[in-house]
Amino acid sequence: MSKKSAEFNLVIDASGTQKEYLKDFFRYRELLYFFTWRDIVVRYKQTFLGVLWALIRPLLNMAVFAFVFGKVAGLASGHANYPLFILAGMLPWQLFASCLVDSSNSLVNNASMISKVYFPRMILPISYILVNFTDFLISLGLLFAAFLFTGTPLHWTILFLPVFMALTLLLSVGTSLWMAAFSVRFRDIRFIVPFVVQFGMFISPVGYGSFLIPGGPWRWLYFLNPMAGMIEGFRWCCFGEFHTDLPLAVLLSCAINALLLVTGFYYFRKMERIFADII
Repeated sequence: MSKKSAEFNLVIDASGTQKEYLKDFFRYRELLYFFTWRDIVVRYKQTFLGVLWALIRPLLNMAVFAFVFGKVAGLASGHANYPLFILAGMLPWQLFASCLVDSSNSLVNNASMISKVYFPRMILPISYILVNFTDFLISLGLLFAAFLFTGTPLHWTILFLPVFMALTLLLSVGTSLWMAAFSVRFRDIRFIVPFVVQFGMFISPVGYGSFLIPGGPWRWLYFLNPMAGMIEGFRWCCFGEFHTDLPLAVLLSCAINALLLVTGFYYFRKMERIFADII
C-alpha cells in the first residue's frame, strides 16, 4: 500500500504588492510586540535607576539648555517659565532623535536573524520606534507634572497634542526607514547619524522660539526642517501661544513628513530584497 506524500512549498515573494506586504506585516504583529518588549527590557536591564532614566534624560537636557541658551546666550525668549518652555520642545525632539539613532542600527544589529529567518524586515526599525515612543509617553507624564508643580495652566489647545504626537511619530517612521535601509549598504551611516542629530538639536527650536529667526527667505529655509513645525506645534498645544508663522511651519512639516514617509517606505521595500545578501 503506497502512501501519498504532500509537498508544501512556502513562497516568499519580495516583489509582492504593497497591500500584500502590509497584510504580511500585520500577520507578524506578534513578532513586533516581542521585539518591542525585548528591547524595552534590555534597555533598562541591570540599571540602578531603570525606567527613571526616561525622566532623568529630559530633565538633564532641560537644565543644560536653560543654562546655555537662557543664561549664556540670553535667548530666554521672554517666556515666563523658560525651563518649561524648553521641556515642551525637548520631548518631541528627543522622540525623533532617539528613533533615528536606534533605527539606523536596527538591521545591522540583527544581521544574523535577517540572514536566517524570514519576516518583514520593517518590523525591526518599527520596534525601536515603539520602544522610544514608550519612553516619550513616560516623559510626557513628567511634562504634565511640571505644569502642575509650577502652577502653569494648560491651554485648551492641549486637545490637539495627540495630533502632533502622531505627526512626530510618522516623521520618525519615514526618516528611520531611510536611515535603516541606507545603513545596510553604507555602514558609515551609524557614525554620521548621531552627529547629525546632535547638530540638528541646535538648529531646531528646542532652546529658543522660531520667531527669533529673521523673517523672509531665512525663515522659509528654517522651516524646511520638518521638526521645527512639530516642536512649535507641540508648544502651541501646551501653552496656547499662537505665532503668525505657525501655520506655515506646520504645513511645510506635514508636506515633508508625507514625502519622507512615502519615499522611505518604497525605498525600504526596494532594498529589502537584497538585505540578506549584503548585510
